[in-house]
Amino acid sequence: MVFIKSAPLLDHYSPAYSSSAKTPVNLQKIMSEFWSDVVKSLTPYVPGEQPKLANLVKLNTNENPYGPSPRVLKAIRGAVDENLRLYPDPNADALKRTIAEYHDVSTINVFVGNGSDEILAHVFLALLKHDQPVLFPDITYSFYPVYCRLYEIAYQTVPLAADFSLNIADYAQPNGGIIFPNPNAPTGRAISLAEIERLLQMHPQRVVVIDEAYVDFGGESAIPLTRRYPNLLVVHTFSKSRSLAGLRVGFAIGPAGLIEALERVKNSFNSYPLDFLAMVGAIAALEDTAHFERTRKAVMHSRENLAAALETLGFDVLPSVANFVFVRHPQHDAEKSALALRQRGIVVRHFKLPRIEQFLRITIGTDEQCAALVHALQEILG
Repeated sequence: MVFIKSAPLLDHYSPAYSSSAKTPVNLQKIMSEFWSDVVKSLTPYVPGEQPKLANLVKLNTNENPYGPSPRVLKAIRGAVDENLRLYPDPNADALKRTIAEYHDVSTINVFVGNGSDEILAHVFLALLKHDQPVLFPDITYSFYPVYCRLYEIAYQTVPLAADFSLNIADYAQPNGGIIFPNPNAPTGRAISLAEIERLLQMHPQRVVVIDEAYVDFGGESAIPLTRRYPNLLVVHTFSKSRSLAGLRVGFAIGPAGLIEALERVKNSFNSYPLDFLAMVGAIAALEDTAHFERTRKAVMHSRENLAAALETLGFDVLPSVANFVFVRHPQHDAEKSALALRQRGIVVRHFKLPRIEQFLRITIGTDEQCAALVHALQEILG
């Protein structure tokens, strides 16, 4: 399989990295003698930096600034008993029923996994491995090309417009499937359901995957469209709007045929992906709609206030419907600004990549954290 070269991409969290960097050269050479050709060609995805610093204002990994629902904590505590010696339900029936009821679909339309990343891995293998290349934006989630290399899938990146918007017309080309986040990461920009519907109609014989990790912060979910389009799969996570990044729970909703393909891959890989406590916590999170609404609206309110404050400081702020903003300052180097913020105990994301090397991605924190960021930037910008 020949891979189509394209511009480097970025992840939700951290810059490109080689897992061999910490391995002595001589030991690495000995070890690599036993590696397969696929492993030798991989550049693994690396999760975001988790600095161990006191009093840190951590705005670099798009984690929710508010804790999970108290009902989640209560449910998990109540589930810690001797039954942990037993295997969890391999089909996660209780969780699937809760997700199906919440989104008004049938359980045959629901797939669950150990975080949305695992689900995406199954998606690439089950639905996107075809003769023609997979299409996704040039600036997007960098796990996509990692999966393509792992599963030996050809891919082609499609450049975003100059304003970092996604143009559906650019996807009017032969492909083996299409995938992108909506809203996109790290830009925070989203497209409408009408545009997604145009894309589905444009390629009725190809699967379109919408990665909605950030949709609950102001976007519009494409889940309703799965009832009408047999080629649409929508992927969600509990990590962002449900504040459960530590539990690793994700799900996909789509037509039964697509879900069955994912089940076949999952049951050929790991029949017990979700542990009992994760399922209990996820169910409780979905049941507490009041906490969900309160915290997501708080993030959205803080985002608008932060965007306005940054614009007052002279930043260009891309329109965002995610729990982060993507910004640049015309007179100040982004890398130097990120370093200056870090020296003040505030961590944001900077990408040394084409087109976006002068941007910072800033996670929306509490109002207090956002105020600390703005105050620090006032000092840095003078």
